[in-house]
Amino acid sequence: MLLILCLLCCYLLGAIPTSFLLAKQVKGIDLRQHGSGNLGATNIVRTLGVGWGILVLLLDMAKGAASVLLMSWLVSQWPPGQPTPLHLPPDVWRILAGFLAAFGHTFSLFMDFHGGKGVATTAGAYFILAPFPTLSALVIFAGVFAITRIVSLASLCAAAVLPAAVAYFEYHSPQFSKTIFVFTLLICGWVIHRHRANIQRLQDGTEKPLTTGDPGKKPPDPKDSGDSSRGQA
Repeated sequence: MLLILCLLCCYLLGAIPTSFLLAKQVKGIDLRQHGSGNLGATNIVRTLGVGWGILVLLLDMAKGAASVLLMSWLVSQWPPGQPTPLHLPPDVWRILAGFLAAFGHTFSLFMDFHGGKGVATTAGAYFILAPFPTLSALVIFAGVFAITRIVSLASLCAAAVLPAAVAYFEYHSPQFSKTIFVFTLLICGWVIHRHRANIQRLQDGTEKPLTTGDPGKKPPDPKDSGDSSRGQA
């Protein structure tokens, strides 16, 4: 029962719509009706500015990190010598906690099961699960974004690099975790899948760099291929 409650808490923590709440508090606006309409840090940058966007990014990362830390604490409380629930390795439960936080961010119970893409929340979870690979992926993200100013391209590059970084650092670790490596492949594949519309726009050359937009502008038609920011981060 405690394990189930912990997993539920991880989902609910991830489901907290930080960008929506911040936009309501700062500007009194419904973020879904401004910028790209997406509930993520990228849309906050477009509607409120870079400073608020960084704050939302850190808060969304904190949701993933806190979920994994909560599950790590619970795992540490299991009696020595006793099998874990369902006889699954502890890393599976820690990973599941991070996944549920990202899932909650993407499909928020409080936002009619809508949200962002979960990239920031997943990154926060990975800071606890695999800190050095995560730092490597973030360096790639920062470098690509600094050159192109395209969030989706930076996210895709980071997602492509992370599995290789996990494989390298985990291989050189005295406690290699195949569980974390396999999950990394799955979650990065999921992130890339969530960016399939952005990939198409990148191929078409219509994906635009991040700029500060008009806070009062309503989201464009989702069918419009020129909506480069829809659903980012």
